[in-house]
Amino acid sequence: MTGVPKPTLRQKLWGWLLDYLFVARWTLVALLGRGSSDQLLHPVGRPRSPVLLVPGVFESWRFLQPVAQHLYRQGHPVHVLDGLGYNTGAISDMADIAADYLERTALNEVTIVAHSKGGLIAKHALRDPATLARVRHVIAVNTPFSGSSYASWFLLPSVRMFAPNGPVIRALSVELAVNQRISSLYSVFDPHIPESSCLEGAENIVLPTIGHFRPLGVPSTLRMITAILERSSTATDGAWTPEMP
Repeated sequence: MTGVPKPTLRQKLWGWLLDYLFVARWTLVALLGRGSSDQLLHPVGRPRSPVLLVPGVFESWRFLQPVAQHLYRQGHPVHVLDGLGYNTGAISDMADIAADYLERTALNEVTIVAHSKGGLIAKHALRDPATLARVRHVIAVNTPFSGSSYASWFLLPSVRMFAPNGPVIRALSVELAVNQRISSLYSVFDPHIPESSCLEGAENIVLPTIGHFRPLGVPSTLRMITAILERSSTATDGAWTPEMP
């Protein structure tokens, strides 16, 4: 998607407010969430390709419920990673949890839909040939592939790991081979990632949204995720060609 106009200062401030209202709402939903995610594994109607959700830092899978419910209604079995907890651990450890889940459940032709840190976890997991063979594509929403300069201001290791010159971001930035399996969707203004989420060699799509979190619940983002899923399902292994902006 190209030609998305730059927002005004007023639009940025209003979008920022809506972003944190979204966070408040879905954090509360996550805290009060009850029941199992097992229902998401059995959508009604014609079965479609499986999806694995990978949330961002300080997020449980329930924070991605707008995405999960949308894909479930589309007929996709939706898998979640309870083992991530609130996703504060090292990216390599979280990637191991994702890879182990794919192996234990014998899932193939999986599309990973990830938010923020989840996209880095997915990319790290794809470095393992066994995991790469099981994953069809990765759709990452507002992932700091080049890091975030704001991360250096924090003392928490769970946040500082996103520093642009940190070992995690530098190690992943030189891994270019798997980028062609990734669609990076990112807001026209993301207050958490001033560097943007553009990823070399990937499909990069600028969303007409403001914020780091709220795009997860915006209908246009959900439609874009569906479109990428459908497009990647028609591509044979090795034939996926990202549509560059």
